[in-house]
Amino acid sequence: MAASLSAHWREHQTFKLLRGWRGELWPVYGRNGELLFSMERAAIGLLGTVRYGVHLTAYVDEPSAPHGMLIWVPKRAANKSTFPGMLDNTVAGGLMTGETPFECIIREADEEASLMEDVVRPNAEEVGTVTYIYVTDEKNVGQADFIYPECQWVYDLKLPARVIPQPKDGEVEEFKLCDVNQVKRDLACGKFKDNCAVVMLDFFIRHGILKEDEEPHLSTIQARMHRQLPFPGPHQEGWSRT
Repeated sequence: MAASLSAHWREHQTFKLLRGWRGELWPVYGRNGELLFSMERAAIGLLGTVRYGVHLTAYVDEPSAPHGMLIWVPKRAANKSTFPGMLDNTVAGGLMTGETPFECIIREADEEASLMEDVVRPNAEEVGTVTYIYVTDEKNVGQADFIYPECQWVYDLKLPARVIPQPKDGEVEEFKLCDVNQVKRDLACGKFKDNCAVVMLDFFIRHGILKEDEEPHLSTIQARMHRQLPFPGPHQEGWSRT
C-alpha cells in the first residue's frame, strides 16, 4: 500500500519532495519498534517518521597542521537532487531496510569514496549518534516545512596519508584534504549540508577542537545535537557494531 501510494503521488507530482526519488527502501517502525513496512526514501518525509543514516569523518594525522590533523571533505555533485554542490562528510548515506549501521558505512565508503572494506572494517570507530529534528526548505530539498526527525550513526576513520578517497558513484564531485581552520570557515559560511555540519561539530567537540572557553553555548549545542526523539525505532535500543 505504501509503495502504491508513493508511486501515485510521484506520478501525479503531488509533492515536490518526490522529485528526489532514489529507488531505495527505508524502514518505518511501529510503536513497539517492530518493522511495519519499507518505503521509498524520498517519501519517508511525508510520514514524519524517523530517518536513519550513517556519517563517517576520515582524517589524517599531520603534526604541522592546526590541531594536528587534516580532514577529507567531499563536495556534492552539482546534479544531486538535494543540497547540490555543498560540502559533506567524507562518507554518508541512508540506512536501508535490513541493514545494520556498520554494514551501511562499509557499503557507502566503497560506493561514494572508493574506500575498500579492508581499510574501513578494521579501522572505522563507532563514536555514537547525533539526533535532531530538521525542518526542510524548498531550496535544498524541494519543498519547505516538512518535519524530519533524524538519527545518524557517527564514525571516525583515521587514514594513512597514502589512502586517498576518490569519487566512484557520481554523487561526489571531488574530495579535498582540508585543515581544521578551513573547515571552520566553511561551516561559518554555510557551505556544509545541514546535517553534515552537525556531524562535523560533533567531531570537533569530541576531538577537543571546539571547547567551552571559545563557545559559551557549547552545552546547548550538544543538547540539540542529541535530542530525545519520542518515536519508535532502533535509536531507542542502541544498536551496536556487528
